[in-house]
Amino acid sequence: MFSPVERLLAKRYMRSRRAEGFISVIAWFSLAGITLGVATLIIVMSVMNGFRAELVGRILGLNGHVGVYAAGGVGIEDFDPLSVKLAEIPGVIAVTPQIEGQVMASRGSVNLGAVVRGVRWSDLAARRPLWNALSEEAIAGFRDDEGLLIGKTMAFKMGLAVGDRITLTSARGEATAFGTLPTRRTYRVAGIFDVGMHEYDSSFVFMPLEVAARLFGMKDRASGLEIYTADPQNIIIIRTLVADRIGDELRSFDWLQRNRTFINALKVERNVMFLILTLIILVAAFNIISSMIMLVRSKNADIAVLRTMGASSGVIMRVFLMTGASIGIIGTMTGTVIGLLFCWKIGSIQELIEGISGAELFAAEIYFLSTLPAKVDPAEVGLVITMALGLSFLASLYPAWRAGLIAPAEVLRHE
Repeated sequence: MFSPVERLLAKRYMRSRRAEGFISVIAWFSLAGITLGVATLIIVMSVMNGFRAELVGRILGLNGHVGVYAAGGVGIEDFDPLSVKLAEIPGVIAVTPQIEGQVMASRGSVNLGAVVRGVRWSDLAARRPLWNALSEEAIAGFRDDEGLLIGKTMAFKMGLAVGDRITLTSARGEATAFGTLPTRRTYRVAGIFDVGMHEYDSSFVFMPLEVAARLFGMKDRASGLEIYTADPQNIIIIRTLVADRIGDELRSFDWLQRNRTFINALKVERNVMFLILTLIILVAAFNIISSMIMLVRSKNADIAVLRTMGASSGVIMRVFLMTGASIGIIGTMTGTVIGLLFCWKIGSIQELIEGISGAELFAAEIYFLSTLPAKVDPAEVGLVITMALGLSFLASLYPAWRAGLIAPAEVLRHE
Protein backbone atom coordinates (compact mmCIF):
# COMPACT_ATOMS: atom_id res chain seq x y z
CA MET A 1 0.00 0.00 0.00
CA PHE A 2 2.82 2.41 0.88
CA SER A 3 5.91 2.63 -1.32
CA PRO A 4 9.47 2.62 0.13
CA VAL A 5 9.83 6.35 -0.66
CA GLU A 6 6.62 7.17 1.22
CA ARG A 7 7.75 5.15 4.22
CA LEU A 8 11.14 6.89 4.17
CA LEU A 9 9.58 10.35 4.07
CA ALA A 10 7.14 9.50 6.85
CA LYS A 11 9.99 8.19 9.00
CA ARG A 12 12.01 11.37 8.45
CA TYR A 13 9.04 13.59 9.33
CA MET A 14 8.52 11.70 12.59
CA ARG A 15 12.03 12.53 13.77
CA SER A 16 12.57 15.65 15.79
CA ARG A 17 14.59 18.57 14.51
CA ARG A 18 15.37 21.73 16.40
CA ALA A 19 13.11 23.79 14.15
CA GLU A 20 10.14 21.51 14.88
CA GLY A 21 10.87 20.82 18.52
CA PHE A 22 7.50 22.10 19.72
CA ILE A 23 5.71 19.98 17.13
CA SER A 24 7.64 16.95 18.33
CA VAL A 25 6.63 17.64 21.93
CA ILE A 26 2.95 17.66 20.94
CA ALA A 27 3.43 14.42 19.01
CA TRP A 28 5.06 12.80 22.04
CA PHE A 29 2.18 13.93 24.23
CA SER A 30 -0.23 12.44 21.70
CA LEU A 31 1.62 9.12 21.80
CA ALA A 32 1.70 9.16 25.61
CA GLY A 33 -2.03 9.97 25.72
CA ILE A 34 -2.97 7.07 23.47
CA THR A 35 -0.67 4.73 25.42
CA LEU A 36 -2.19 5.84 28.72
CA GLY A 37 -5.75 5.65 27.40
CA VAL A 38 -5.39 2.16 25.93
CA ALA A 39 -3.58 0.79 29.00
CA THR A 40 -6.11 2.33 31.39
CA LEU A 41 -9.08 1.02 29.41
CA ILE A 42 -7.68 -2.52 29.33
CA ILE A 43 -6.81 -2.46 33.05
CA VAL A 44 -10.10 -0.98 34.26
CA MET A 45 -12.28 -3.15 32.03
CA SER A 46 -10.33 -6.27 33.03
CA VAL A 47 -10.63 -5.44 36.73
CA MET A 48 -14.36 -4.82 36.40
CA ASN A 49 -14.78 -8.07 34.45
CA GLY A 50 -12.82 -9.92 37.13
CA PHE A 51 -14.76 -8.23 39.91
CA ARG A 52 -18.08 -9.21 38.34
CA ALA A 53 -16.96 -12.77 37.58
CA GLU A 54 -15.57 -13.33 41.09
CA LEU A 55 -18.54 -11.78 42.84
CA VAL A 56 -21.13 -13.58 40.73
CA GLY A 57 -19.16 -16.82 41.12
CA ARG A 58 -19.17 -16.51 44.90
CA ILE A 59 -22.86 -15.60 44.95
CA LEU A 60 -23.76 -18.53 42.71
CA GLY A 61 -21.45 -20.84 44.65
CA LEU A 62 -23.17 -20.27 48.00
CA ASN A 63 -26.68 -19.62 46.72
CA GLY A 64 -28.82 -21.65 44.38
CA HIS A 65 -29.30 -20.53 40.80
CA VAL A 66 -33.06 -20.84 41.31
CA GLY A 67 -34.82 -20.60 44.67
CA VAL A 68 -38.26 -22.01 45.51
CA TYR A 69 -40.16 -20.51 48.44
CA ALA A 70 -43.59 -20.54 50.03
CA ALA A 71 -45.64 -17.38 50.51
CA GLY A 72 -45.53 -15.82 53.97
CA GLY A 73 -42.41 -17.70 55.02
CA VAL A 74 -44.43 -20.67 56.34
CA GLY A 75 -42.01 -23.15 54.79
CA ILE A 76 -42.36 -26.03 52.35
CA GLU A 77 -43.83 -29.33 53.52
CA ASP A 78 -42.87 -32.64 51.87
CA PHE A 79 -39.82 -30.96 50.40
CA ASP A 80 -37.95 -34.20 49.68
CA PRO A 81 -40.45 -35.52 47.07
CA LEU A 82 -40.53 -32.06 45.51
CA SER A 83 -36.72 -31.99 45.40
CA VAL A 84 -36.66 -35.31 43.53
CA LYS A 85 -39.28 -34.00 41.10
CA LEU A 86 -37.31 -30.82 40.37
CA ALA A 87 -34.02 -32.73 40.05
CA GLU A 88 -35.48 -34.51 37.01
CA ILE A 89 -35.52 -31.24 35.03
CA PRO A 90 -32.83 -31.27 32.30
CA GLY A 91 -29.90 -29.09 33.26
CA VAL A 92 -30.48 -29.32 37.03
CA ILE A 93 -27.52 -30.85 38.85
CA ALA A 94 -28.64 -30.51 42.49
CA VAL A 95 -31.69 -29.52 44.57
CA THR A 96 -30.97 -28.85 48.25
CA PRO A 97 -33.49 -28.03 51.01
CA GLN A 98 -32.51 -25.18 53.28
CA ILE A 99 -33.71 -23.55 56.49
CA GLU A 100 -32.69 -19.92 56.84
CA GLY A 101 -33.18 -17.42 59.64
CA GLN A 102 -31.60 -14.50 61.42
CA VAL A 103 -30.08 -14.83 64.87
CA MET A 104 -27.94 -12.96 67.36
CA ALA A 105 -24.60 -14.71 67.91
CA SER A 106 -23.07 -14.23 71.34
CA ARG A 107 -19.84 -15.14 73.08
CA GLY A 108 -18.99 -13.40 76.30
CA SER A 109 -19.63 -9.67 75.83
CA VAL A 110 -19.51 -9.82 72.01
CA ASN A 111 -22.84 -9.89 70.16
CA LEU A 112 -23.21 -9.97 66.36
CA GLY A 113 -26.12 -10.34 63.98
CA ALA A 114 -25.84 -13.42 61.80
CA VAL A 115 -27.69 -15.38 59.12
CA VAL A 116 -28.11 -19.09 59.83
CA ARG A 117 -28.50 -21.58 57.01
CA GLY A 118 -29.45 -25.11 57.88
CA VAL A 119 -28.33 -27.64 55.26
CA ARG A 120 -27.55 -31.34 55.09
CA TRP A 121 -23.86 -32.16 55.19
CA SER A 122 -24.09 -33.97 51.85
CA ASP A 123 -25.46 -30.78 50.27
CA LEU A 124 -22.37 -28.77 51.24
CA ALA A 125 -20.64 -30.12 48.12
CA ALA A 126 -23.13 -28.21 45.92
CA ARG A 127 -21.78 -25.00 47.46
CA ARG A 128 -18.37 -25.35 45.86
CA PRO A 129 -16.59 -22.30 47.39
CA LEU A 130 -17.70 -23.37 50.88
CA TRP A 131 -16.81 -27.02 50.33
CA ASN A 132 -13.33 -26.11 49.06
CA ALA A 133 -12.75 -23.89 52.10
CA LEU A 134 -13.49 -26.68 54.63
CA SER A 135 -11.13 -29.30 56.00
CA GLU A 136 -12.07 -32.93 56.42
CA GLU A 137 -12.21 -32.44 60.20
CA ALA A 138 -14.68 -29.55 59.80
CA ILE A 139 -16.96 -31.59 57.54
CA ALA A 140 -16.80 -34.56 59.95
CA GLY A 141 -17.63 -32.31 62.91
CA PHE A 142 -20.55 -30.82 61.01
CA ARG A 143 -21.85 -34.27 60.06
CA ASP A 144 -21.26 -36.30 63.23
CA ASP A 145 -21.25 -33.80 66.10
CA GLU A 146 -23.84 -31.31 64.74
CA GLY A 147 -21.29 -28.51 64.97
CA LEU A 148 -21.48 -25.13 63.29
CA LEU A 149 -19.47 -23.66 60.43
CA ILE A 150 -18.69 -19.94 60.77
CA GLY A 151 -16.77 -17.45 58.65
CA LYS A 152 -13.21 -16.39 59.29
CA THR A 153 -14.11 -12.75 59.90
CA MET A 154 -16.85 -13.64 62.37
CA ALA A 155 -14.49 -15.98 64.22
CA PHE A 156 -11.91 -13.19 64.47
CA LYS A 157 -14.41 -10.61 65.74
CA MET A 158 -15.76 -13.00 68.38
CA GLY A 159 -12.42 -14.58 69.28
CA LEU A 160 -13.59 -18.07 68.32
CA ALA A 161 -11.57 -21.13 67.36
CA VAL A 162 -12.54 -24.65 66.36
CA GLY A 163 -14.02 -26.41 69.41
CA ASP A 164 -15.23 -23.23 71.13
CA ARG A 165 -18.90 -22.73 71.91
CA ILE A 166 -21.18 -20.01 70.60
CA THR A 167 -24.71 -19.03 71.65
CA LEU A 168 -27.42 -18.29 69.08
CA THR A 169 -30.63 -16.47 69.93
CA SER A 170 -33.55 -16.65 67.51
CA ALA A 171 -36.59 -14.36 67.55
CA ARG A 172 -38.70 -17.33 66.43
CA GLY A 173 -39.43 -18.62 69.88
CA GLU A 174 -41.94 -20.90 71.49
CA ALA A 175 -45.34 -19.67 72.63
CA THR A 176 -45.76 -19.76 76.42
CA ALA A 177 -48.23 -18.41 78.96
CA PHE A 178 -46.03 -15.30 79.21
CA GLY A 179 -45.90 -14.77 75.46
CA THR A 180 -43.39 -15.83 72.82
CA LEU A 181 -39.94 -16.30 74.27
CA PRO A 182 -36.82 -16.22 72.06
CA THR A 183 -35.07 -19.55 71.51
CA ARG A 184 -31.52 -19.63 72.86
CA ARG A 185 -29.10 -22.49 72.14
CA THR A 186 -25.38 -23.08 72.53
CA TYR A 187 -23.41 -24.94 69.86
CA ARG A 188 -19.85 -26.05 69.23
CA VAL A 189 -17.83 -24.56 66.35
CA ALA A 190 -16.87 -27.46 64.06
CA GLY A 191 -15.03 -25.46 61.41
CA ILE A 192 -14.09 -22.01 60.16
CA PHE A 193 -14.36 -21.18 56.45
CA ASP A 194 -12.87 -18.44 54.30
CA VAL A 195 -14.65 -18.10 50.94
CA GLY A 196 -13.03 -14.74 50.16
CA MET A 197 -16.28 -12.77 50.25
CA HIS A 198 -16.60 -10.48 53.26
CA GLU A 199 -20.38 -10.64 53.49
CA TYR A 200 -20.36 -14.42 53.97
CA ASP A 201 -17.18 -14.61 56.04
CA SER A 202 -18.48 -12.07 58.53
CA SER A 203 -22.14 -12.95 59.03
CA PHE A 204 -23.06 -16.45 57.81
CA VAL A 205 -23.40 -19.57 59.97
CA PHE A 206 -24.06 -23.03 58.55
CA MET A 207 -25.59 -25.77 60.71
CA PRO A 208 -27.17 -29.19 60.09
CA LEU A 209 -30.70 -29.08 58.72
CA GLU A 210 -32.24 -30.94 61.69
CA VAL A 211 -30.52 -28.62 64.19
CA ALA A 212 -31.79 -25.54 62.33
CA ALA A 213 -35.30 -27.01 62.30
CA ARG A 214 -35.25 -27.26 66.10
CA LEU A 215 -33.78 -23.76 66.49
CA PHE A 216 -36.40 -22.09 64.30
CA GLY A 217 -39.31 -24.43 65.09
CA MET A 218 -39.68 -25.57 61.48
CA LYS A 219 -40.28 -29.28 62.35
CA ASP A 220 -40.80 -31.11 59.03
CA ARG A 221 -40.57 -28.05 56.80
CA ALA A 222 -37.86 -26.23 54.91
CA SER A 223 -37.60 -22.49 54.29
CA GLY A 224 -36.93 -23.11 50.63
CA LEU A 225 -35.23 -25.20 47.97
CA GLU A 226 -31.99 -24.14 46.29
CA ILE A 227 -31.61 -25.42 42.73
CA TYR A 228 -28.16 -25.61 41.11
CA THR A 229 -27.88 -25.83 37.33
CA ALA A 230 -25.16 -26.64 34.80
CA ASP A 231 -25.52 -23.30 33.00
CA PRO A 232 -26.47 -20.44 35.34
CA GLN A 233 -26.02 -17.84 32.57
CA ASN A 234 -29.08 -19.24 30.72
CA ILE A 235 -31.28 -19.59 33.76
CA ILE A 236 -34.60 -18.28 32.42
CA ILE A 237 -35.52 -21.55 30.72
CA ILE A 238 -34.81 -23.55 33.89
CA ARG A 239 -36.84 -21.14 36.01
CA THR A 240 -39.79 -21.49 33.63
CA LEU A 241 -39.65 -25.30 33.88
CA VAL A 242 -39.40 -25.07 37.67
CA ALA A 243 -42.41 -22.75 37.85
CA ASP A 244 -44.46 -25.25 35.83
CA ARG A 245 -43.74 -28.06 38.32
CA ILE A 246 -44.15 -26.35 41.68
CA GLY A 247 -47.76 -25.24 41.29
CA ASP A 248 -49.43 -22.01 42.37
CA GLU A 249 -48.70 -22.26 46.11
CA LEU A 250 -44.95 -21.79 45.68
CA ARG A 251 -42.87 -19.16 43.94
CA SER A 252 -39.52 -19.41 42.15
CA PHE A 253 -36.86 -16.75 41.69
CA ASP A 254 -33.63 -17.07 39.73
CA TRP A 255 -30.32 -15.50 40.70
CA LEU A 256 -30.73 -12.66 38.20
CA GLN A 257 -34.03 -11.64 39.80
CA ARG A 258 -32.64 -11.86 43.32
CA ASN A 259 -29.59 -9.76 42.42
CA ARG A 260 -31.11 -7.55 39.73
CA THR A 261 -30.21 -4.23 41.35
CA PHE A 262 -26.65 -5.32 41.95
CA ILE A 263 -26.13 -6.73 38.42
CA ASN A 264 -27.63 -3.62 36.80
CA ALA A 265 -25.43 -1.37 38.92
CA LEU A 266 -22.32 -3.26 37.79
CA LYS A 267 -23.41 -3.01 34.14
CA VAL A 268 -24.09 0.73 34.32
CA GLU A 269 -20.82 1.40 36.13
CA ARG A 270 -18.88 -0.60 33.56
CA ASN A 271 -20.44 1.25 30.61
CA VAL A 272 -19.88 4.65 32.21
CA MET A 273 -16.25 3.87 32.98
CA PHE A 274 -15.69 2.76 29.38
CA LEU A 275 -17.11 6.02 28.02
CA ILE A 276 -15.13 8.19 30.44
CA LEU A 277 -11.82 6.47 29.79
CA THR A 278 -12.40 6.58 26.02
CA LEU A 279 -12.15 10.38 26.33
CA ILE A 280 -8.43 9.97 27.09
CA ILE A 281 -7.90 8.39 23.67
CA LEU A 282 -10.14 11.01 22.06
CA VAL A 283 -8.10 13.86 23.54
CA ALA A 284 -4.90 12.20 22.31
CA ALA A 285 -6.45 11.95 18.84
CA PHE A 286 -7.12 15.69 18.84
CA ASN A 287 -3.49 16.22 19.80
CA ILE A 288 -2.52 14.19 16.73
CA ILE A 289 -4.62 16.53 14.56
CA SER A 290 -3.00 19.65 15.99
CA SER A 291 0.56 18.28 15.74
CA MET A 292 0.00 17.06 12.17
CA ILE A 293 -1.49 20.37 11.05
CA MET A 294 1.52 22.20 12.47
CA LEU A 295 3.85 19.69 10.80
CA VAL A 296 2.15 20.21 7.43
CA ARG A 297 2.49 24.00 7.78
CA SER A 298 6.19 23.69 8.57
CA LYS A 299 6.75 21.37 5.60
CA ASN A 300 4.99 23.48 2.96
CA ALA A 301 8.23 24.09 1.07
CA ASP A 302 9.17 20.40 1.13
CA ILE A 303 5.72 19.45 -0.13
CA ALA A 304 5.97 21.98 -2.96
CA VAL A 305 9.37 20.63 -4.04
CA LEU A 306 8.04 17.06 -3.99
CA ARG A 307 5.07 18.09 -6.10
CA THR A 308 7.32 19.78 -8.69
CA MET A 309 9.43 16.60 -8.83
CA GLY A 310 6.35 14.63 -9.86
CA ALA A 311 4.82 13.47 -6.58
CA SER A 312 1.06 13.38 -6.79
CA SER A 313 -1.30 14.71 -4.15
CA GLY A 314 -2.10 11.07 -3.26
CA VAL A 315 1.55 10.42 -2.44
CA ILE A 316 1.68 13.47 -0.17
CA MET A 317 -1.53 12.40 1.55
CA ARG A 318 -0.22 8.90 2.18
CA VAL A 319 3.06 10.24 3.60
CA PHE A 320 1.35 12.39 6.21
CA LEU A 321 -1.35 9.80 6.83
CA MET A 322 1.38 7.30 7.64
CA THR A 323 3.13 9.83 9.87
CA GLY A 324 0.02 10.50 11.98
CA ALA A 325 -1.17 6.89 12.02
CA SER A 326 2.25 5.71 13.19
CA ILE A 327 1.78 7.70 16.40
CA GLY A 328 -1.51 5.87 17.03
CA ILE A 329 -0.08 2.45 16.15
CA ILE A 330 2.96 2.82 18.41
CA GLY A 331 0.87 4.24 21.27
CA THR A 332 -1.80 1.54 20.93
CA MET A 333 0.66 -1.34 20.89
CA THR A 334 2.64 0.09 23.82
CA GLY A 335 -0.54 0.68 25.83
CA THR A 336 -1.78 -2.84 25.09
CA VAL A 337 1.46 -4.40 26.35
CA ILE A 338 1.45 -2.24 29.50
CA GLY A 339 -2.22 -3.01 30.19
CA LEU A 340 -1.81 -6.77 29.79
CA LEU A 341 1.34 -6.82 31.93
CA PHE A 342 -0.46 -4.84 34.64
CA CYS A 343 -3.38 -7.29 34.63
CA TRP A 344 -0.98 -10.23 34.76
CA LYS A 345 0.87 -8.86 37.81
CA ILE A 346 -2.02 -7.01 39.41
CA GLY A 347 -1.73 -8.91 42.70
CA SER A 348 1.97 -8.09 43.09
CA ILE A 349 1.37 -4.46 42.10
CA GLN A 350 -1.40 -4.18 44.69
CA GLU A 351 0.86 -5.55 47.42
CA LEU A 352 3.70 -3.23 46.37
CA ILE A 353 1.51 -0.11 46.43
CA GLU A 354 -0.04 -1.10 49.77
CA GLY A 355 3.42 -1.72 51.20
CA ILE A 356 4.69 1.68 50.07
CA SER A 357 1.59 3.70 50.99
CA GLY A 358 0.61 1.74 54.08
CA ALA A 359 -3.05 1.97 53.00
CA GLU A 360 -5.43 -0.81 52.00
CA LEU A 361 -6.40 -0.30 48.35
CA PHE A 362 -9.10 -2.98 48.18
CA ALA A 363 -10.97 -3.12 51.48
CA ALA A 364 -13.02 -6.30 51.77
CA GLU A 365 -15.66 -4.48 53.85
CA ILE A 366 -16.40 -2.18 50.90
CA TYR A 367 -15.81 -4.34 47.83
CA PHE A 368 -16.91 -7.69 49.39
CA LEU A 369 -13.87 -9.54 47.95
CA SER A 370 -10.55 -9.93 49.73
CA THR A 371 -8.34 -9.72 46.61
CA LEU A 372 -8.29 -7.51 43.52
CA PRO A 373 -9.34 -9.65 40.51
CA ALA A 374 -8.61 -9.11 36.82
CA LYS A 375 -10.08 -11.02 33.90
CA VAL A 376 -8.86 -10.10 30.42
CA ASP A 377 -11.51 -10.43 27.71
CA PRO A 378 -9.78 -10.87 24.31
CA ALA A 379 -12.80 -9.49 22.45
CA GLU A 380 -12.81 -6.41 24.66
CA VAL A 381 -9.07 -5.87 24.19
CA GLY A 382 -9.59 -6.17 20.44
CA LEU A 383 -12.34 -3.55 20.62
CA VAL A 384 -10.08 -1.13 22.50
CA ILE A 385 -7.24 -1.64 19.98
CA THR A 386 -9.58 -1.19 17.02
CA MET A 387 -11.09 1.96 18.51
CA ALA A 388 -7.68 3.50 19.26
CA LEU A 389 -6.32 2.72 15.80
CA GLY A 390 -9.51 3.97 14.16
CA LEU A 391 -9.43 7.29 16.03
CA SER A 392 -5.74 7.73 15.21
CA PHE A 393 -6.40 7.07 11.53
CA LEU A 394 -9.35 9.48 11.43
CA ALA A 395 -7.29 12.12 13.23
CA SER A 396 -4.64 11.88 10.50
CA LEU A 397 -7.05 12.17 7.57
CA TYR A 398 -7.71 15.91 7.68
CA PRO A 399 -4.06 17.06 7.97
CA ALA A 400 -3.09 14.61 5.22
CA TRP A 401 -5.90 15.89 3.02
CA ARG A 402 -4.78 19.50 3.58
CA ALA A 403 -1.21 18.53 2.69
CA GLY A 404 -2.40 17.01 -0.58
CA LEU A 405 -4.18 20.26 -1.53
CA ILE A 406 -1.08 22.47 -1.24
CA ALA A 407 -0.34 24.22 -4.56
CA PRO A 408 3.42 24.22 -5.33
CA ALA A 409 3.31 27.50 -7.28
CA GLU A 410 1.75 29.45 -4.40
CA VAL A 411 4.29 28.14 -1.89
CA LEU A 412 7.40 28.55 -4.04
CA ARG A 413 6.39 32.10 -5.01
CA HIS A 414 7.03 33.26 -1.47
CA GLU A 415 10.27 31.28 -0.96
